[in-house]
Amino acid sequence: MHLMDLSAYRDLWKTHGVVALLASALVARMPVLATMVPLSFLAKDAAGNFGWAGVVAGAYSVGTAVASVVWSRMADRKGARKVVIGTGMAWGLWMAVLALMPYSWYRLLPIAAVLAGVFVSPVTSALRANWPRIVHGSRLRAVYSLDATAQELLFVFGPMLGALMVSFASPRAGLLACAVTAAGAIWWFGMNQRTDVPHDETAGPRPTAWQLIFHSHRTPILLAWACLVMGFASMSLGMVAVADEHGNRLIAGILETVAAVGSVTGGIINGALPGGRTSAVWRRMLAFTALVTVCIFATSSVLALAVAMFATGCMIAPTVAALYERVGALTPTAAHTEIFGWTQSGGMVGSAIGSAVAGAVVEAFGVRYAWVLTAGLAVLATLSLLRVPPHRPAETSAVEGTAVAA
Repeated sequence: MHLMDLSAYRDLWKTHGVVALLASALVARMPVLATMVPLSFLAKDAAGNFGWAGVVAGAYSVGTAVASVVWSRMADRKGARKVVIGTGMAWGLWMAVLALMPYSWYRLLPIAAVLAGVFVSPVTSALRANWPRIVHGSRLRAVYSLDATAQELLFVFGPMLGALMVSFASPRAGLLACAVTAAGAIWWFGMNQRTDVPHDETAGPRPTAWQLIFHSHRTPILLAWACLVMGFASMSLGMVAVADEHGNRLIAGILETVAAVGSVTGGIINGALPGGRTSAVWRRMLAFTALVTVCIFATSSVLALAVAMFATGCMIAPTVAALYERVGALTPTAAHTEIFGWTQSGGMVGSAIGSAVAGAVVEAFGVRYAWVLTAGLAVLATLSLLRVPPHRPAETSAVEGTAVAA
């Protein structure tokens, strides 16, 4: 019996459109993720304190969370190409405005940051909406695993790239570089989108936002996703708290990197598994919960915690990929971009709440309770997923989409 099957990756390489979509999406998302570091330093240099930097970063995040669903919904109705390219060009323009704004105008930075956040292009939502349209069967799990793995790499190298630009140039130069790079990359990604709007009128009208969110299967997945992202934020703050407790801030970066390497490893292995059995997403969430629980008892030793974080990381990408696959399969094709827009907005809100709650918990009870909070949220996510239909090897997204629409 073969434990791993690399033919899924070979098939993806040969599938028309997969490589171009994934590569263009990676290049398009990298400068957007790199933006937060130079933006924060620009606000700090202009106002003279990091408190104002937090206000500007928060304003940017609010704009992104509010507009994400709007652009994703519009992409489903008007076609992703126009929406992606239009918002991408507008985002690049507002980044340039932020970069060139005089320091004496620093009080206007939050307003400009909100507008820049509003025009963040729905690249992530459009990418995930494309997968069920061009990939089917067992390869769909592999491509979602690749997507989740690539996302982990982006979260590691994106901020690092932003920090390098600030260190060797300046915050202004970093923002301008991000604006120019993103504009070109988003154009490339947009040109890889289909010009038509996929909607089978015989399947009925497009679902409203209320119908899309409040659904017997999609609602539990969205709740589980919010809990999971809140848990990620709690873990990140916990790693910072561990580093502070040991008097070495470098420890936080090391632990984050170890967890990311674990996630990449787990994602690659997950995509190469044969997938010959029915798999329920709650089981992966339960495995993640068990591994997070181990971290609770390893916070006194950095080495032990690093090992536990690597093991926990190995379940991050597979769990995220399973959530992507389920929410995509259980959503009508005409609303794929929008549902992934909702997951993105929910994730941003969950991250903000998770960081705030984790900070209060660590301050009140101690470092290890950051992982206690993560484990508790993971338990809630597991319970919410118990009634979500499992993935079956014989299913394809087209069959499931038809059944859901009917």
